[in-house]
Amino acid sequence: MRDLVEHLPAAVPGATGFAIAIRQRDQELVLAGGTTARRAARPVTARTRFELGSLTKTFTGLLLAEMVGRGEVDPADPVRRHLPPGAAPGLGREVTLERLATHTSGLPRLPPGLWRSALPQWRTNPYRDFDADDFAAALRRTRPGPPGRYRYSNFGGALLGHALAHAGGRRYEDLLAEYVLRPLNLHDTDFSTSAQVTGHLRGRPRPLWEIPGMPAAGGLRSSASDMLRYLTAHLSPPTPPLGGACAEVTRPRESAGAHEVCLVWNLRRRGDQELLFHSGGTRGCTAFAAFSPSTATAFVALANAGPTVRGSFVQRAYETAWALVERAAEAPPVEGSVAAATRFEARPGPHRPADGPAEGAG
Repeated sequence: MRDLVEHLPAAVPGATGFAIAIRQRDQELVLAGGTTARRAARPVTARTRFELGSLTKTFTGLLLAEMVGRGEVDPADPVRRHLPPGAAPGLGREVTLERLATHTSGLPRLPPGLWRSALPQWRTNPYRDFDADDFAAALRRTRPGPPGRYRYSNFGGALLGHALAHAGGRRYEDLLAEYVLRPLNLHDTDFSTSAQVTGHLRGRPRPLWEIPGMPAAGGLRSSASDMLRYLTAHLSPPTPPLGGACAEVTRPRESAGAHEVCLVWNLRRRGDQELLFHSGGTRGCTAFAAFSPSTATAFVALANAGPTVRGSFVQRAYETAWALVERAAEAPPVEGSVAAATRFEARPGPHRPADGPAEGAG
C-alpha cells in the first residue's frame, strides 16, 4: 500500500505536514510526515488535526441519513418544514432535504451577500465575518433556480445542517456530536480551532479557518486516524452504530454527467469497481477521502496547504484511490490485521492524466 502513496506529498508545494491513512480489508496503514508548522512546530502524527473544509458535508449527509433512520425527518421533506416560520419565503416545496444533499436544489453556490464580507479577506478567511445572522438574512432573500440539475452549493450544504439542527432542537455542532461523532468514537473530530496544524497557502501561514454562519458546509477538523475510522464505518457490510445510515449515504440518488451523486458523496465506476469520494479545501488545508465498499478499501490524504488553481494533490489522491481499489480487487484476501503509524518523507511519483474528481467536489 505504501508504494502507491509516497509520491503524494510532492503534489502539495508549501505544505509542512501530511497524513495519509489506508485500509484494505483487515489491513491498515497510517503514514505521517513533516511538522504542524514552520516555527514552534510539532511532528505530524496519526492524530494531528487538519481542517476538512467541504469534507464536512459528508458528515452532514450521514447526519441526515441517521435522522431519517430515527424517523425524525424524511429525505423528501421540504426544507422549509424544518425552519422557523418565515425563515425562507422564497423556497418552494421542491427544495427538499435530499436535494440539498445531492446539490440539485437550485440554490446558488454561495449565499446572497457573502461576497461583500468575503472579498476583503478572500485569501485568508473569507467566511469569518459571515455569521448566523448574515446566513438568516441571506436565506430570507434567496430565490433558487429550477431544481433537478446538479449544481454544487456550499449554501445548500450549510442550509441542510441548519434545517437538521432545527429539526433536532439543538445546535448543529451538538447534534452532529451526539448522533455521529461520539457513536463512531471520533475523538479528534470537532469544530474547535485548538490543537491543529497551521495552514499555508503558497508557503505563507494562514489564519485558523472560521466559518461561523455555515459550519455544516466546512467547519470540521479531524485527524487521519479518525477519518480512517469514519470511512471504515461505510465499508461492507456496514455495522452498528450507524450501519443503516452509512449504507444509505452510498446509494446513488442523482446523475451529474460523468459521476453519480449519493448523499453528498460522489460516485464513479470502472467496470465492476466503484469509488465514492469527496475533497475539501480551506485557505490553509487540503483533504481528500474515498472508499470502495466492494473492495473494502478506504483512503484519506490530508495536507496543511490550501488548494491552488494549478495544484495536483486532489487529482493525484483521486488516482491513488483508484489504484488502491484496483489492487484490492486483484489481490487475494490477507488474513490478520496490520496497523501502523509510520513517519515518511515525500518521494516524487508519476502523474497519469485520468478522469478527475467531480467539479466542485471540494
